[in-house]
Amino acid sequence: KLLYKYLKNPTFVIITDRNNLDEQLYGQFARVKDFLRQTPEQAESRENLKEILDGRLANGIFFTTMQKFSESHRPLSTRKDIIVITDEAHRSQYGLREVIKKDGSIQMGMARIIRNSLPNASYIGFTGTPISQEDRDTQEVFGNYIDIYDMTQAVEDGATKPIYYENRVMNLGLDEGLLEQIDDKYEELALQAAEEDIAKSKKELSRLESVLGSEAVIDTLCKDIVKHYENERAHLLTGKALIVAYNRNIGMKIYEKILELRSSWEEKVRVVMTGSNNDPEGWRDIIGGKDHRKELAYRFKDNDDPFKIAIVVDMWLTGFDAPSLATMYVYKPMRGHGLVQAIARVNRVFEDKEGGLVVDYIGIAKALRDAMNDYTVRDKRNFSNPDIREQIYPKFKEKLEVCRNEFLYGLDYSDIFRDDVEDRVRSDLITEGVNHIYRFNDEMQKSFKKESYILRQAHSLCSSITTVDEQRAASYIEAVRIGVSRIKESGRLSLKEINKQIEELLEHSIRSEGVINLFSDLDMEFSLFDEKFLNEIMGMKQKNLAVELMHKLLREEIQLRSRRDIVKSEEFSERLKRVMDSYRKNQIANARSLDQLLQEYHEAEGLGEVREDREEYTAGGKYPLGLNEIIGDLITMARDMVQADREGKDTGLTEEELSFYHALTFKDSIEEFYEDEELVEMAKELTRNLKEKETIDWQHKASGRARMRTVVRRLLSKYNYPPKEMKGALEIVLKQCEHWSERRVS
Repeated sequence: KLLYKYLKNPTFVIITDRNNLDEQLYGQFARVKDFLRQTPEQAESRENLKEILDGRLANGIFFTTMQKFSESHRPLSTRKDIIVITDEAHRSQYGLREVIKKDGSIQMGMARIIRNSLPNASYIGFTGTPISQEDRDTQEVFGNYIDIYDMTQAVEDGATKPIYYENRVMNLGLDEGLLEQIDDKYEELALQAAEEDIAKSKKELSRLESVLGSEAVIDTLCKDIVKHYENERAHLLTGKALIVAYNRNIGMKIYEKILELRSSWEEKVRVVMTGSNNDPEGWRDIIGGKDHRKELAYRFKDNDDPFKIAIVVDMWLTGFDAPSLATMYVYKPMRGHGLVQAIARVNRVFEDKEGGLVVDYIGIAKALRDAMNDYTVRDKRNFSNPDIREQIYPKFKEKLEVCRNEFLYGLDYSDIFRDDVEDRVRSDLITEGVNHIYRFNDEMQKSFKKESYILRQAHSLCSSITTVDEQRAASYIEAVRIGVSRIKESGRLSLKEINKQIEELLEHSIRSEGVINLFSDLDMEFSLFDEKFLNEIMGMKQKNLAVELMHKLLREEIQLRSRRDIVKSEEFSERLKRVMDSYRKNQIANARSLDQLLQEYHEAEGLGEVREDREEYTAGGKYPLGLNEIIGDLITMARDMVQADREGKDTGLTEEELSFYHALTFKDSIEEFYEDEELVEMAKELTRNLKEKETIDWQHKASGRARMRTVVRRLLSKYNYPPKEMKGALEIVLKQCEHWSERRVS
């Protein structure tokens, strides 16, 4: 409102430097034209831009590329209420001063041309990578910052993810002097403006390329990338990765070498770059044309597509978003805003993504630090040193110790570190781990899941620098976390799915060759009402796991029954709650009694910390008093569900009729007033009448509910139901009617 009061009816000109960005922004504004109360327009040519702005007195939102402005002695408009908004302001909007060329002519920069065209306009620039150089200074062109939304704030808001850095330059065995030489030459290129100086630097760089593109170096590079990808990144999120090559020639060499090492990766690895008439024979089929590149971009963003690794040189390093992309292998010197924009490809938000990882093979660490000079103080503090060895690995070790000492204390899982451990033993160890965590109360279980999840995220970024034992320990803890979490989650339980997830996890860490069966004591194909399965549950060694498994299965079954039989489902729900309340109390009592017992023992013997003897006590497999009885109660409940269904069949009632029978007999003393045959007949007639009288959505309308209540009351009054002593009985029947109708609609 303040802007409107001051500016009245301003004209907005939105300028970009690329056609695709112009189209994108125009489309976004056009979709909200009703909110803007005017229809945006897009300049189609220089002439059209002149027509739009020349002589306009008010209003208008116009989109154009900067190339449509041209030198002129006459401004397009001298109005003061024009606001020029420039996107990607760091890229091309420079040249406020004229430059005298060698031939004596004067070259005018684009910033000066635009300002001569609209001399009294206000200029606002948007950029994610501001530049401060002698001949290119974003603030000189657009003025001081109006507002700063820095990387720290973006990460805190959840708009982006942090980026981490892994140095693998030493794996190539390149001479450090060579890398410094390359870095120096690229810095010279960034600072030079004279064409002959640039040409000289590029000539020197071509000599360096012969080393970087040599067969031996490319072979070492690709072997290391393949090893790192397979062991650390392929199984992470969707496995998407970029390889940034030094140039097109080296990009093709990398592609060919990777396929030589992994011939089955033809669908997995693709080259994304433009072609040239001078390309060697055979390149065209690999590179393709514009439509092919569009298809590759679409496929790379598809998380389920087999295309996982893109080899690029310049393409996709700016303006390309694939949220699941989490890994970038860099074999190309980059500096300044170009480097920052490139690595930002891996900072997009995606489910379970802790951050993006930049793997350096060319020595960009110094360039990264230098690039941060143009950012805020807190960004420099938080992101100027993103090395995983200093930022992530210490966090990983901390959380690993927390999980080991706070949650797995007293559990012997040392066999997990053996190379020759059998798969059955490994499965049992994971199952024991899940059972061990279930001994804790809900609060401690949540704490374990939180700490182990943080461990998992840290491990996803620094796994390549962890020891073998650390990897195995972290993977074991993650397998336990999956087992605990999946059983606790709502939804239908799939033991096969749980085992599949754990098997995939261990495939990349503990190197299992066989099939992992977390629930090795159970048959995978089971029914809650199968006596064989119930006996297997009763015989499980892991009693806490048995309780949680039965709890989940019964809870899901009750939820299913609630849609058809409200009375029985509520009855079983109350029973389940009582049993589980007893179990939770036993957990708390057991923890207290254990601590008290150990404390008394230590005081009597004059020993040290209580915790030292906890392992001796817990290793014996002692369980809370009554745990077997609790499992027995849960199994009895499952059998009672079977019996309830069987009773319905014995009476000759359908499933629908049985649910009404249960509603009618909700009060235990109801049978004192009616013969069972009468109640059966009532249930049948009630079901039949409701089917005849029901209308769509009757239960959601007051008139519909009133009509159906009348139908039910009239029918039940024939049988003098309910007795005067049974207050609330009619409401139960009506509630069952509503549930019955909801189920028929669904």
